[in-house]
Amino acid sequence: MHSPLNDQALDQLFREARTYYAFSGEVSDDTLRQVFDLMKLGPTGANQCPARWRFVRTPEAKAQLVTAVSASNAPKVMSAPVTAIVAFDLDFHDHLPRLFPHANAKAWFEGDAAAREQSARLNAALQAAYFMLAARAVGLDCGPMSGFDPAKTDSLFLADQPRWRSFMLINLGVGDAASLFERLPRFDFDDIARIV
Repeated sequence: MHSPLNDQALDQLFREARTYYAFSGEVSDDTLRQVFDLMKLGPTGANQCPARWRFVRTPEAKAQLVTAVSASNAPKVMSAPVTAIVAFDLDFHDHLPRLFPHANAKAWFEGDAAAREQSARLNAALQAAYFMLAARAVGLDCGPMSGFDPAKTDSLFLADQPRWRSFMLINLGVGDAASLFERLPRFDFDDIARIV
């Protein structure tokens, strides 16, 4: 069995980590690659790895992205050094011969577009969660958002990939503590879990 992480690591990943609404600092290309290289190791069903990424950094790209987000989310995007557009690939199964070579997993998804989309969305959401934990692990703060127009975002940033669909934005940087609310309540174990 592996050794448990120490309290400092658990605080950074979970207990003291928060969703930030304003940011500062810089996020280098090397840091984005480091986060990606950690995220990609997280498990997905049949190693589908359906998440796809666009990292919005330049002022011109930010100005485009804010036209697709809700008014309350525009300042968050503008303050963040980088905003990740997280998408899923509807044709992720085309890559399964490479990613899951010990079975004909591609055949499991051929001819069933609804099952492909459901699986792609679920597993890309897992990868988005891994991405946020990886970002926290390397010292970044995160602000995930769903208040945006996916179709407009896709037309602005994913037009070269017509089978990709955006579903989440994640702002990255050094979080501004002044932007935080008090931590919201969470369920206790006994409220929603049973051991059977």
